[in-house]
Amino acid sequence: MLRLLCVGFAVAVLGVLSGPAGAADGHGAHKTYTDPDEAGEEYQFQGEYSGVFDTGDGEEQKFGLQVIALDDGKFKGVAYFGGLPGDGWEGFSKLEAPGELTEGEVILRADEGTATISDGKAVIRATTEEEIGTLEKVERKSPTLNAEPPEGAIVLFDGKNVDQFRGAKLTDDGYLMPAAPTGALSKPVFKNFTLHIEFRTPFMPTARGQARGNSGVYLQDRYEVQVLDSFGLEGLDNECGGFYSIKAPDVNMCFPPLTWQTYDIDFTAAEYDDQGNKTKNARVTVRHNGVVIHDDIELPSETPGRKKEGPEPQGIYLQWHGNPVVYKNIWVVEK
Repeated sequence: MLRLLCVGFAVAVLGVLSGPAGAADGHGAHKTYTDPDEAGEEYQFQGEYSGVFDTGDGEEQKFGLQVIALDDGKFKGVAYFGGLPGDGWEGFSKLEAPGELTEGEVILRADEGTATISDGKAVIRATTEEEIGTLEKVERKSPTLNAEPPEGAIVLFDGKNVDQFRGAKLTDDGYLMPAAPTGALSKPVFKNFTLHIEFRTPFMPTARGQARGNSGVYLQDRYEVQVLDSFGLEGLDNECGGFYSIKAPDVNMCFPPLTWQTYDIDFTAAEYDDQGNKTKNARVTVRHNGVVIHDDIELPSETPGRKKEGPEPQGIYLQWHGNPVVYKNIWVVEK
């Protein structure tokens, strides 16, 4: 049964979410929701589901499912054998299937099985209609969400004002949003540091790819860690957690849109000699929602869009890319 289910999901339509981007630059007129209570029926089905199913040989297999809303009653399901990313999935056995909303249920269909989603559950059935497992909807939270700044930390944003940034605005609900068109740059500058930052992408069901919840966190205003609604995507270098044009995250730990997420970043600046020649590349470790997605990697150059590499300390830059991505609880510990 496990083999048949794998085959069925594998032959399903692939690439639904990463298809035509519409406004590829992120500035198109897409449906955009910043409040879960106003996001509509389709949003209620979107999210993560976890549980086990019967493999057919008397054993149970841990199983994770991510369900992505695509507007107009269309959905995409991504199944993970072993568990959700960061919670058991080994990084290889991932299968995809399209689905649609019908009479209050979302049904994901593959040649050899279905998943029927309603009332916070996903029921997995074989083609014989035999029920082989039920998954429960889960709402994961980062273990560092709302982390308190340690003694000696430089607090860049605590919800009270945006005085530590240029080009930032305070939203009505007390979050920081980079202002158009410049984006937000911290007034304090840093060399070697640990950064904690929390972000939330909007729900944009009609958008695709780079048009879906796009922003970015630039370390030293030079190296971009991408911010994007990459929930259920491949996890590429231009998706959430990637160092744009340099390296993809080791695992896509993106939570669903309108969920608060965290980056905890340990950064060591590039080194230069007295003549201004670089002698050592910058290095960085990134934890996304508590999971290491970059482990002490080298950054051989700056990423596109901001300042060139150099020995001078620079600030933390939060990109404006036309989407209402918001931030909170931003603090830095200098090393």
